[in-house]
Amino acid sequence: MDDLDGAVLAARGLRYEYDGGACALDGLDLTVRAGLRHALVGANGAGKTTLFLHLNGTLRPRSGTVFVDGRPGDYTRAGLSAWRQVVGLVFQNPDDQLFAGSVAQDVSFGPFNLGLSTGETRARVTAALEALEISHLGERPTHMLSFGQKKRVSIAGAVAMRPRVLIIDEPLSGLDPRGADQFLGVLRDLHASGTTVVIATHDMALAYEWADRVSIVKEGRILASGAPDDVMTDAAMLEDCGLRRPWVLDLDAALRTAGLLPEGRGPLRSRDEVIAAVAALRRGSAAAVESRR
Repeated sequence: MDDLDGAVLAARGLRYEYDGGACALDGLDLTVRAGLRHALVGANGAGKTTLFLHLNGTLRPRSGTVFVDGRPGDYTRAGLSAWRQVVGLVFQNPDDQLFAGSVAQDVSFGPFNLGLSTGETRARVTAALEALEISHLGERPTHMLSFGQKKRVSIAGAVAMRPRVLIIDEPLSGLDPRGADQFLGVLRDLHASGTTVVIATHDMALAYEWADRVSIVKEGRILASGAPDDVMTDAAMLEDCGLRRPWVLDLDAALRTAGLLPEGRGPLRSRDEVIAAVAALRRGSAAAVESRR
């Protein structure tokens, strides 16, 4: 299928209803291309978490297909084991994921169940803890961790499986600003190491600044998918989905209307770019005043 070229993960026509008839996915299509940072945004109940549970094989659609490396997902025991070596999933609440007595035991669970040797399992645990900067927590009981530490441990457990795609539901939920910044640094490092990262978030500014590709989810369907500048500028569509346009886009529009941004400049994407643009305006104003003296 040509439209799956370059897709490490894809969904076509997914339909799923929970017991009682509530429709969670309604013919949903999605393509995740290797190496990109992909953000899904949508209101509560839009279907994001249900979609994620399909993308790693936990749930099986009533109809439609999930493709892994261009091939339909295999729901046999061996097939699911191979699937989860490609796709790792981290839940919004780490307490839904952590269950072992200590951090190292929890992170080792996945590799051990792949049938890896004790030495290889230990090496993977060590590498995952180092990648998440929590090596010092290896022997700590999981119930004695802070929320942010639990988040890192849950990602370390997924990283130890060495997936090519890491899916994270609401990665910054429950974190303070410092913890959120540290966590984004971890995601940058994982992406730089070659991992395709997919997140679901309500934080529109985060999705706009961080993602290479954004998908808008409403009532179990993807309404729009593409570059952030293409799909996050339609304020009416976003409002209809229970979302707001990223604040930086509103500020960018106001500055352009006031003639304060130079022609040909791309849209502002982040707080840092806003600060840099304002600093440039101040320098320009100072230079203009000096030239008139």
